[in-house]
Amino acid sequence: MQEKEIGTVTHYYGHLSVGIVELQDTLKIGDTVHIKGHSDDFTETVKTMQIEHADVTEAKAGDIIGINVTQKVHAHDKVYKVIA
Repeated sequence: MQEKEIGTVTHYYGHLSVGIVELQDTLKIGDTVHIKGHSDDFTETVKTMQIEHADVTEAKAGDIIGINVTQKVHAHDKVYKVIA
């Protein structure tokens, strides 16, 4: 599987299990992402995504999005889109 770097985690809200990601490329619901950092390394499918608390199905470079994550993430973790 190939991966393309598409963004960086800027914040994590533990009580919501939401990672805030600043995108450098497009991302949409259903895409698989690989989040990798100093203490994080996991893959999951994007099930929900929000911009400014509004649900969206797709986001583009420059957008700052919130995605639900199953594990804790940290600022500066890299986000890669898995390309099948």
